[in-house]
Amino acid sequence: MLLKDQAAIVTGGASGLGAATARKLAAQGAKVAVLDLNAKLAETVAAEIKGVAVTCDVSDAASAEAAIAQATKTHGPARVLVNCAGIGVAKRVVGRDGPMALADFEKVIKVNLIGTFNMLRLAATEMSKLEPQASGERGVIINTASVAAYDGQIGQSAYSASKGGIVGMTLPIARELAQFGVRVLTIAPGLFLTPLLANLPQEAQDSLAAAIPFPRRLGHADEFAALALHMVENSYLNGEVVRLDGSLRMAPK
Repeated sequence: MLLKDQAAIVTGGASGLGAATARKLAAQGAKVAVLDLNAKLAETVAAEIKGVAVTCDVSDAASAEAAIAQATKTHGPARVLVNCAGIGVAKRVVGRDGPMALADFEKVIKVNLIGTFNMLRLAATEMSKLEPQASGERGVIINTASVAAYDGQIGQSAYSASKGGIVGMTLPIARELAQFGVRVLTIAPGLFLTPLLANLPQEAQDSLAAAIPFPRRLGHADEFAALALHMVENSYLNGEVVRLDGSLRMAPK
């Protein structure tokens, strides 16, 4: 996929992995729409990369439709969608106060899994109508899962289920959308130095890094963005889930 002058959408683009990806795509000449619930932060990133900020709740059909319409009005139909929006809530199934509230489980599934599918279905529909590039491609969709889809820990039942769903739908959707020349891929990141982990004491960060054989450190958001860019540019990658985790092992020695 040739990115120069093409429209791209990044959900969760106001911070962390999403912001790094928005910057990376913009640096390659893409016109980037930064979608996020945090309007102020989205505007900051969009101003930096000369993109557009759009407030969006990915889990809401009407909000997602309006956001894509706004992005399309500004930049034209997107050929690239990178889904980074998501939440992580750590709760035990059986806690001190009884069972996990069903609403807590539902919220994580709705934002992470249904939100990803919501944006994918809408973007793919618009991509399928575009003229193909010289390579035959019409679009690329990249989702964000997590190593928790494979190695979920105690308290991650909802989060792991949501990310496992993203992993599970990648290949069948890639096969379905191949008829339109739209590729679908997923990145499963491990422990990254996003704002959440960056606020932890250095001792806590070092403890987490001890679970990563090499390089023994937390991942950098730019490394996620670099992989997303490679996926966009490498037309032979399709239907794949790539773990980006330094071969993380969940039982550090």
